Amino acid sequence: MHAVSLSTSHPHSSPAIARSNHFGLYSITPSNKPLNLQFCGLRSEAQGIFQLKRSETHRAIVSSRRRAKKLSASLSNNGSAPTSFDYDLVIIGAGVGGHGAALHAVEKGMEEVLIRSMQGLKTAIIEGDVIGGTCVNRGCVPSKALLAVSGRMRELQNDHHLKALGLQVSAAGYDRQGVADHANNLASKIRNNLTNSLKSLGVDILTGVGTILGPQKVKYGQVGFSDNVVTAKDIIIATGSVPFVPKGIEVDGKTVITSDHALKLEFVPEWIAIVGSGYIGLEFSDVYTALGSEVTFIEALDQLMPGFDPEIGKLAQRVLIHPRKIDFHTGVFASKITPAKDGKPVTIEMIDAKTKEPKDTLEVDAALIATGRAPFTKGLGLENINVVTQRGFVPVDERMQVIDGDGKMVPHLYCIGDANGKMMLAHAASAQGISVVEQVSGKDHVLNHLSIPAACFTHPEISMVGLTEPQARDKAEKEGFEISIAKASFKANTKALAENEGEGLAKLIYRPDNGEILGVHIFGLHAADLIHEASNAIALGTRIQDIKFAVHAHPTLSEILDELFKSAKRRSAVEGATAKSAYCAPPCHGQTCWRETELAECPSIVETYSASKVVVVIIVVGLKVRRWLGCVSEAVLSFEDRER
Repeated sequence: MHAVSLSTSHPHSSPAIARSNHFGLYSITPSNKPLNLQFCGLRSEAQGIFQLKRSETHRAIVSSRRRAKKLSASLSNNGSAPTSFDYDLVIIGAGVGGHGAALHAVEKGMEEVLIRSMQGLKTAIIEGDVIGGTCVNRGCVPSKALLAVSGRMRELQNDHHLKALGLQVSAAGYDRQGVADHANNLASKIRNNLTNSLKSLGVDILTGVGTILGPQKVKYGQVGFSDNVVTAKDIIIATGSVPFVPKGIEVDGKTVITSDHALKLEFVPEWIAIVGSGYIGLEFSDVYTALGSEVTFIEALDQLMPGFDPEIGKLAQRVLIHPRKIDFHTGVFASKITPAKDGKPVTIEMIDAKTKEPKDTLEVDAALIATGRAPFTKGLGLENINVVTQRGFVPVDERMQVIDGDGKMVPHLYCIGDANGKMMLAHAASAQGISVVEQVSGKDHVLNHLSIPAACFTHPEISMVGLTEPQARDKAEKEGFEISIAKASFKANTKALAENEGEGLAKLIYRPDNGEILGVHIFGLHAADLIHEASNAIALGTRIQDIKFAVHAHPTLSEILDELFKSAKRRSAVEGATAKSAYCAPPCHGQTCWRETELAECPSIVETYSASKVVVVIIVVGLKVRRWLGCVSEAVLSFEDRER
């Protein structure tokens, strides 16, 4: 089997090249121990941990496999699929999604080497700019460097917090260029480590722009150079996204900027307007206010933080927005933004989002456009295979297989990450890529997107997985079930109080009838790290009646999740009767018995007697009757739901 990865980046990096792509090859020699190369987000290879040395024999194999073809045939022949292939898999895009899919393909190759004594996968990456895509170069990675600085600044500037800990610190300051260098150096380090990891695996990195010519055929090349063509049994599109800029907004890259420009931190304005109050806007408001700026949010919807669970969003606003130098305008569009020029400030004209009537006009030092991201799919050659994008997104099914203009599946073509619009997160792209590699390797796999967590790295952090409460209630109404809510406060957690960081809340949304976890939302210290226990529970189908028995180290922040799951109560039912809380007395307390399962399914129950208002459950278990007698007296359940 063979695999290829092509990468794509946005046009800001090179005016002459519309999209960057990556290409490379590798071959793997069997070893005594299988290597674990599982990838989600940035893998250990990105940190420079994993290095796989190649032998001279391996280099010779790789060299002999470089069979890139010169483009000489007419495009009229692109409609027919090739009968033999250069690669088993071509991935167009080497961001986190494409890179993750490529490395999982390496893992699948190693499995074949170890199990079947076959030669490993062959991979190439076509790169028109730099490896790592948006996340590494203009997104997740450098933004976390800036947020690390803003977090330290907040700690040093919070006199009340420091005094509570018995600390005395003189006035804190910062060097803007030093902060910018920290972000740039981190991105450069991760990018280099990713590149070196691919090279160490024998991946060839070729430079050029990738375009689909026809079924199972891709062209790549640079402006001013000859094009090359490769064929592949399967192709994955992973071209990512670029900042979305609404009409009427003029971006000059200096005073009117996108997140791409803001991450360079070329200056810190005294007053900056941020258009959009989602993840991107919130994180940059955290950075700018920590560095001394005043911030004004401009939000088209009627409330700030529209994508968050309303209860969590309300609490977060009380902590992240109201005490800080932040004001906001909601229910308005920024219909026109003019950059600063000739001594005049940035001008923002706002209109009512519903009536379109003119509202206020702002004059600020800078404006950050944080209105989301748009798929980067132009120039891919999708017209050559009858694929029509929907608002720029490539249409796919639940297995990420591309759907053409006639509603039919395009054989051997997949699309992952921001380009398909299912979930515009770097780690979601990686997970989708891994899922596709499983499929093309012969193992069916469908990714549960409700199990993919998300996080906003403000101070404190916000994280979530699954459904919000309104979404869960809508689903429950449509499907005919009830939901319950459980909560746990950071104020009751020893570790949070030791850090003097008791402001926070964890919220669980679940089905009381079967214990299914529908959603978990956390606001508080290290919320981004805490969410994964919940996301893994959803992914594995773990119910609250099982996860509540998990043990957490004390004292740790993880005990917030422990308390959250333990506070959730299931309802048991016998002949239509339900009970939200039914407890056994010792000695069976803590055992897996009818109090945590559907009564009708409990093997211990052999007879059930019902009265007008109560159900008496008689438990008989062979020779263990005496042990269970203590339960009988408390096995009286109400027909009506009872809240604990």
